[in-house]
Amino acid sequence: MELKDKILKKQARIGIIGLGYVGLPLAVEFAKAGFEVTGFDVDVAKVSSINKGHSYIGDVPSEDVAASVKAGKLKATDDMSKLHDMDAIDICVPTPLRKTRDPDLSYVILAVDAVRARLKPQQLVILESTTYPGTTDEVVQPALEEGGLKAGEDFFLAFSPERVDPGNATHNTKNIPKVVGGINDASTELAAALYGSIIDTIVPVSSTQVAEMVKLLENTFRAVNIGLVNEIALMSHRMNIDVWEVIEAASTKPFGFMPFYPGPGLGGHCIPIDPFYLSWKARQNGFECRFIELAGHINGSMPAFVVERVGEALNSKKKAINGSRIHVFGVAYKKDVSDMRESPALDVLELLHRRGAILSYTDPHVPVLEHAELSLKSVPEAQAADGIDCAVICTNHSVFKYSEMPAKFPLVVDTRNAMKNVDADNVFRL
Repeated sequence: MELKDKILKKQARIGIIGLGYVGLPLAVEFAKAGFEVTGFDVDVAKVSSINKGHSYIGDVPSEDVAASVKAGKLKATDDMSKLHDMDAIDICVPTPLRKTRDPDLSYVILAVDAVRARLKPQQLVILESTTYPGTTDEVVQPALEEGGLKAGEDFFLAFSPERVDPGNATHNTKNIPKVVGGINDASTELAAALYGSIIDTIVPVSSTQVAEMVKLLENTFRAVNIGLVNEIALMSHRMNIDVWEVIEAASTKPFGFMPFYPGPGLGGHCIPIDPFYLSWKARQNGFECRFIELAGHINGSMPAFVVERVGEALNSKKKAINGSRIHVFGVAYKKDVSDMRESPALDVLELLHRRGAILSYTDPHVPVLEHAELSLKSVPEAQAADGIDCAVICTNHSVFKYSEMPAKFPLVVDTRNAMKNVDADNVFRL
C-alpha cells in the first residue's frame, strides 16, 4: 500500500485541523518524529504563534515548537486549500454541548466540509474529536463521499479518541495508549501505522463505533464515580463524618476499591460533557441512561453546596454572604492548568455574586476572568488577605501556600482537601 509505505518511511505529509490542547501536542510529536506537519486553524493568533515558535499550551514547551519550526517540520496556516497537499488529515476540533445538552457537531462539520472540498484519492482522514457512537459512519463518511470518492477504497477513514490529560506530567501524547478503529481493515491498519510512528502502544478495535464508545465509557466511568463520591460527601456532612478520612481509610484495601474524590463540581473539556453525548445517543435508541443523568445532577449541584458551606462558615462569625468579601483561590477547572472550560469555580463565583458577595480571586494561571456579570483580575497571593472575610479553595494549585491561610484569613472553605495536614478551627472542609 503506497500510503502505508510513505507513513513507515515518514514521508507522509500530515495535516492537523485544530491546534488546541489535542492538536498542537500531536502536531509537535509528528514533527519531532520527522514528518512534515501542517497545522490548520481559523485562529490567526494561534497560527502566528506557532510559526514564530511559541507555544500557548502549557504541556507543549515553546522550545519543542521552535525546534520543529526551525527544522522545517512544522508550520501553521489558516489556508484550508492546502489540505489537498496532505497525505493524512487529523481532525482535532472541539465538540461542545448545546444548552439543551445535545451534541454540537458544528466544528466537526466545518472541518469535514473543508476536507471534502480538497479530498483526493489515497488520503487518510482521522477524527479525534470526542463524539457519540456512529458519528464517523453517519456524519463524516457520507459528507466526505459527496465528492464521488468512496471511503475504504478511494480514501481511508478512521476514528481515534483523544486521551489528553492537561497538566499530567507522567502521561502524555507519546505514552498514552492510542485506540484506533477504521471503517474497514485497511483504514484501521493505516491509522495504526500512522500513530504507531509516534506513540508507544496502539490498540486497534473492530470499528469506528467501538473507538467512539471507548472514550465515552472512560469519561462516563469517572463522572459516575465522582457523582457517587460527591453524594457520599453530602451524606457525610449531614452525619458529621469526615469524608476525606473515610476515603483515605477505604483506599488501604488492595483490591476492589478505586479512590475518587469529592470537589466543587466537574470541569474541563471531557468529563462534564462526554457522558451526555452517550445519554443523548442512547435516547435516540430508546434507552434511558439513569446512572449518567443522576451523576450529572449530583455533580451539577456541588457548586451550590460549596456556597452553602461558605454561608455556614460566615454564620459562625455572625456574618452573611451578602456584603462579605470572599476571595477564591483557583478558577481553572483543575490543578496547575489555565483551562477554565466548565470550571465549577465559575459557578461558585456566579452564585456568590448573586447573593451579594464582594468577590476577588487568585489564580496564577488565569490572570483575567470574564464570566457572566463578573470582570476580575487575579490578585497576587501575597496581597489577597486584606479585608477578606472568607477564603475559598476551589482549585488546589501547587503554588498556593495552604499552611499560611488559616493565619491570614478569618475563615477558609476547602473544597479540595488541600489543607488535610492543617489543623485549624477556622477551616471548613467540603
